[in-house]
Amino acid sequence: MDIGIDAIGLFTPHWYVDLVDLAHARGDEPAKYTIGIGQDQMAVTPATQDVVTLAANAANQLPADSLDERLGMVIVGSESGVDESKAAAISVVKLLHLNPWVRAFDIKEACYGGTAGLLAARDFVAAHPDKTALVIASDIARYGLASGGEVTQGAGAVALVVSAQPKLLVLHDDALAYTEDIPDFFRPTGMTVPVVDGHYSTSAYLDFVGKVFARHQSQYHDQYGDYAALLFHLPFTKMGKKALAALAPAMNDADHQRLTERLAAASQLSRRIGNIYTGSLYLSLVSLICEDKTIRSGDRIGLFSYGSGAVGEFFSGTLQPDFPNRIDQAGIQQMLSARVRLNVLEYEQVFTAQLPLGDADATVPVEESTARFSVGGRANHARWYRDQQQEKGV
Repeated sequence: MDIGIDAIGLFTPHWYVDLVDLAHARGDEPAKYTIGIGQDQMAVTPATQDVVTLAANAANQLPADSLDERLGMVIVGSESGVDESKAAAISVVKLLHLNPWVRAFDIKEACYGGTAGLLAARDFVAAHPDKTALVIASDIARYGLASGGEVTQGAGAVALVVSAQPKLLVLHDDALAYTEDIPDFFRPTGMTVPVVDGHYSTSAYLDFVGKVFARHQSQYHDQYGDYAALLFHLPFTKMGKKALAALAPAMNDADHQRLTERLAAASQLSRRIGNIYTGSLYLSLVSLICEDKTIRSGDRIGLFSYGSGAVGEFFSGTLQPDFPNRIDQAGIQQMLSARVRLNVLEYEQVFTAQLPLGDADATVPVEESTARFSVGGRANHARWYRDQQQEKGV
């Protein structure tokens, strides 16, 4: 029985900062960001958005027939949760008015959480082929103003519907994971930004790439020529180039050329949105489909997921005949084109104007945005949310 991704929805906030502007403000050469890191723009998250609203807004972009009475599981993968106990997935079920007879929970393992959710959903559907699952990778990457990681910030969510007989990507039964306890990235409870050793984390990522790919080829007897594209978790797009370069010595020239071209296409949306942690790998898949018109039904796609701490996993899937129509490509381009460019001072003001920590009552001012769902504030210890369609009587 074929199981995999039936449809994908994408959402990112309506503000961004241009990284040439940011480089000038920080006294750096723009090429350090645009070439050295591989980023052009960075999504900026207003106080009206958090991982719950990003997740709900992404699911709202799915095809209308995606979330029906077959839905049996809702998973949110995130490392940017707003509550230490209650799952964001529960709030998403309420906001989207989903069937309440579902299993809803969150998964946390740094940037790997979305993949853990996707593969758990695959197993669920294998056991219940008449059911579907909704998996949403939703995150806000924050490192601090003028910090070493500032240029690798971003925000967004990718929603994946998992079903039997999927119309977008059939997942193969070849997932292979490697786990090792390493101290490359932390965000202890109570901290709003992580502690990260960037050089060590990059080294660990590349070490995992080498180990996982070698083991996968040994176990499943695949070769690089089997893949139309290799996609990677992209905390910044240069990381994907580094990963492919690490694998290049084992490739022939034709395979390397093809995979390099496809990786460039798969990196375009990340260059404009930035790091979305758990969603970054799946943003690459969206970007490949939107930006590369040479891929075809039947092409095999390889996907490498990495979450600091650390877990790495590689798996693959085959594109299905209707795959271009299972993502709202025109809507994504419209969403990105409609974003508002902030100058650096405006970006810094937005960065610091967030809902305060703690559980004190607070209200977030209503903001003009195309987002259906937004943060309203906090009351009686819990966040509450606005539904723009509901308030307008749509």
